[in-house]
Amino acid sequence: MEYVSNNVVYMYVKHIYHSDVPHPHHRGHRSRNRRSIGPGQWRVHARVERFVEPALLLILRDGASHGYDLADSLAEMLPTERIDMGNLYRMLRALESEGIVESEWRDDLPGRNRRTYRLTKQGTSLLDTWAGALGSANETITAFLERYRDRRTA
Repeated sequence: MEYVSNNVVYMYVKHIYHSDVPHPHHRGHRSRNRRSIGPGQWRVHARVERFVEPALLLILRDGASHGYDLADSLAEMLPTERIDMGNLYRMLRALESEGIVESEWRDDLPGRNRRTYRLTKQGTSLLDTWAGALGSANETITAFLERYRDRRTA
């Protein structure tokens, strides 16, 4: 069974070793990317590390926005990710300190004053770099999946 989203792939795979016989090289090491869900079955969590950052930059490329709107847009773009507002604001402040985003307080929006964020030229450059890196990662993953499928159908 396979579930595919923008940034997370979950697969259930049969383990080639007996689950009750430890592999000689593992010595109790636990992987962050997989866990046993039953005898001979695994849940594999393959994710792009720090994918929230390029997603956030992509959203800001479309125009200035404030925190709650950014969180909603991220949740829409990354439905399997939990968007923590505290982490989002810490990330925005860090990006601002690096000159990747700029912010300003706005009182012309409905409701209370809001800090809105926008992408800078440096942020656009970083987004371009992220897109290139993700494109390379996509090629690697595509080649892996093609080889996997070829072997299964042969």
